[in-house]
Amino acid sequence: MEEARGELLGIVREARVLMDRERARGRGHIPVAGAADGWPAETLALPGFEAFASTAAPAPAAPVSLPAPIPLGPREDLPQLLPELQALVSSCRLCSLCSTRTQTVFADGSPTARLMFVGEAPGRDEDAQGLPFVGRAGQLLNKMIAAIDLKREEVYICNVLKCRPPDNRVPAPDEVGRCRPYLEQQIALVKPALVCALGLSATQALLETKASMASLRGKTFTYRGIPLIPTYHPAALLRNPGLKREAWIDLQRVRDMLREKTGATQGGDP
Repeated sequence: MEEARGELLGIVREARVLMDRERARGRGHIPVAGAADGWPAETLALPGFEAFASTAAPAPAAPVSLPAPIPLGPREDLPQLLPELQALVSSCRLCSLCSTRTQTVFADGSPTARLMFVGEAPGRDEDAQGLPFVGRAGQLLNKMIAAIDLKREEVYICNVLKCRPPDNRVPAPDEVGRCRPYLEQQIALVKPALVCALGLSATQALLETKASMASLRGKTFTYRGIPLIPTYHPAALLRNPGLKREAWIDLQRVRDMLREKTGATQGGDP
């Protein structure tokens, strides 16, 4: 660095002599710019660099003004208590799923939980029993919860949709839009310290993105000030057991972040 700087200063001195001679003859100019980092304050208009020498330095970029996050708080247009919200959901007819459901599926677990799991939509077993994650995927979720030293009754479990889509198809955008206020109100009333999104549909709905699962998992996002960690849906793990290794990595991050945020000091890895 010092050697290069010495060579540059030598070139500048030599060029200055030449320019002084040209000035004495009434030709040439030396535009002046501010010094920075110890480099010469004068920028010489040498052949081939005239355009750069005469171009003013760009003004510092203005700070990017990002929209303020929506504060976490209950919506005034919806019930302020979870039981009342559940009653409202049970009579909801905002989309066509109301005509094919057996019953709505609101939530399960503790209303004061520090960890909330959000899935995609109820399946056949959930539609029959009125509780989320009670089929084979639910049994696996119970094991996943136990693996991070928690019990099902200590967490809060819900879905983006409160009604089962026919044949367990992927939720339609309008269905997600109709149900989103209910989910937002659930999160606002429970006030979890951490949200774990189960599967692509739930993650996309919460983050309002169309990004792929491959680009989303392994990262921590924020939903209205609450950390959000996406991972695979238990049903996907049943179809493809090879994903369980990555899901376990995600769950360890969930466990560690939850402990960090709540000050928990539970046991080590299972």
